[in-house]
Amino acid sequence: MERAAAAAAGPAVEGGGVSRRAVRAGGAAAVGAGSRQPSTETLDSPTGSHVEWCKQLIAATISSQISGSVPSEGVSRDYRALRDGNKLAQMEEAPLFPGESIKVIAKDVMYICPFMGAVSGTLTVTDFRMFIKSVERDPPFVVDVPLGVISRVEKIGVQSHGDNSCGIEIVCKDMRNLRLAYKQEEQNRLEIFENLVTRAFPVSNGLPLFAFSYKEKFAVNGWKVYDPMAEYKRQGLPNESWKISKINSSYELCDTYPAVLVVPTSVKDDDLSKVAAFRAKGRVPVLSWIHPESQATITRCSQPSVGPNDKRCKEDEKYLQTIMDANAQSHKLIIFDARQNSVADTNKAKGGGYESESAYPNAELVFLEIHNIHVMRESLRKLKEIVYPTIDETRWLSNVDSTHWLEYIRMLLAGAVRIADKIESGKTSVVVHCSDGWDRTAQLTALAMLMLDSYYRTIKGFEVLVEKEWISFGHRFAMRVGHGDDDHADADRSPIFLQFIDCVWQMTKQFPAAFEFNELFLITILDHLYSCLFGTFLCNCEKERLKEEVSTKTISLWSYINSQLEEFTNPFYVNYENHVLYPVASLNHLELWVSYYVRWNPRMRPQVPIHQNLKELLAIRTELQKKVEDLQREAATRSISSSSDRGSSPSHSATPVHTSV
Repeated sequence: MERAAAAAAGPAVEGGGVSRRAVRAGGAAAVGAGSRQPSTETLDSPTGSHVEWCKQLIAATISSQISGSVPSEGVSRDYRALRDGNKLAQMEEAPLFPGESIKVIAKDVMYICPFMGAVSGTLTVTDFRMFIKSVERDPPFVVDVPLGVISRVEKIGVQSHGDNSCGIEIVCKDMRNLRLAYKQEEQNRLEIFENLVTRAFPVSNGLPLFAFSYKEKFAVNGWKVYDPMAEYKRQGLPNESWKISKINSSYELCDTYPAVLVVPTSVKDDDLSKVAAFRAKGRVPVLSWIHPESQATITRCSQPSVGPNDKRCKEDEKYLQTIMDANAQSHKLIIFDARQNSVADTNKAKGGGYESESAYPNAELVFLEIHNIHVMRESLRKLKEIVYPTIDETRWLSNVDSTHWLEYIRMLLAGAVRIADKIESGKTSVVVHCSDGWDRTAQLTALAMLMLDSYYRTIKGFEVLVEKEWISFGHRFAMRVGHGDDDHADADRSPIFLQFIDCVWQMTKQFPAAFEFNELFLITILDHLYSCLFGTFLCNCEKERLKEEVSTKTISLWSYINSQLEEFTNPFYVNYENHVLYPVASLNHLELWVSYYVRWNPRMRPQVPIHQNLKELLAIRTELQKKVEDLQREAATRSISSSSDRGSSPSHSATPVHTSV
């Protein structure tokens, strides 16, 4: 149903029309897509190895980019002696990225796999990864874990593993846990636990993140993907109502906002400073997106500092009136407060709050009732409990339901649909905020823009969307993810960006031809959200990234992705330009993203190599497109030739050839 709905919109585009069409998802296909049957293969068969499954789906494995041998400068004298004197150790050593160095090599370490039992091999700890390889099995058994995904490391007691009396449990951010067992003498000699903790949490140990050491060369510079001036120009800005302001060029107005902001033309800098003083963290309302026809806008900000005494700010009230006046099609402004009404009231008692309709007479306040970061963190914890390491098949649906994860995904999508619909159908400008304007606000504005603007549904456009709405506008990635920090219980951690990507994946399921990127693209982004291999998601805001020189000292994730676009391209993509997507925000149309959350379980892998099939389809599509272009050129040549013949010989007639694509 979804594809039919989207395909029906095609002729309007082919005919050259620029009218914007709303595309709504149907029901059947989205529900049917979720009925995935687990594999019946035995876990101890070679094809049942979860390592091979990981290789198919986990984007963190960029093994095609890495050297197969260990550079000698990356290995100390002790490790080199171990390697040179042990052929098995040579076979089991870790491949290294440029700039990566080995810190510990320990042989006869046992990986206690929850699916295949205990596997003995060589453990290598580098400044980027933990790598275990065993050549006892065919094909060789490999566990390759970027240290950035590790949330905590704990010593545990192990039994029934012979001489391997020391144990470690490693809890990861990507929905898996790992258990190792090794000999006491290895621990005494190599300090495996201490080395692992030091390298897994470099920030807590005064060390740099690995992204600053990574030296891979890519053909594309991903740091050039997003240019704010170019993106605002694409949107038709500046115009008579909106200007590009440099008031925050030194991050003095708001230290968590980008240097380049779009604000109403008539607003003076002095008034803007007063508005900043009234808004939490100085995050004033600024433009995120403008409708190309109606000029209705999405603006984002933080909560006003109303407080328990209903404090007012005339500059702020005038500012929102100016935002409304910039859209001549409507005499109303909708303020979407992402929070629960009760939570907003609590914030008001603490000095925050929300806009009262008495102070903002032309504004309508709507609470979207989305829960806070702590509720989302607890929901993901519950989800991990039911998907790893074992799955209770008899209670699967009720267990998923008990986590409320899909309900929270539904609420985000429903809120974004309401925002998009007010802009598109209501031609009304909207203001979006939560408390600080960097979590739920980013989720909602980015999703609404994805629904409204087909550019953001391309690979390049989605990269721009992430750079703009998330990275430049100060989503606190370092704080929410905990890059290199050993405080796993930090209350500021929360899967906010993961929820956004999950929502995007839900949209790709409902509109399979509307997005240029595939599932692997989204998984790659999430894997490197944690890996600390690239600099893209480091730090908390633009000012911090500038101070740390992230764009000059690290590599962008987009460099890696854009250097091999065929890996991440959806072969079914059709550019439905000027079409608005309205996903169905109903639990009947949402499904758990098994390929991400349950990918470590070999029983849940697909029956066929999906990614390879998609690449083959993409190659066929490219070949067919080339044939169509060749036929079109041939038809054009014949048409010109026949016209010439008719001109020189009136008695001669020829039937023109028309190629319909």
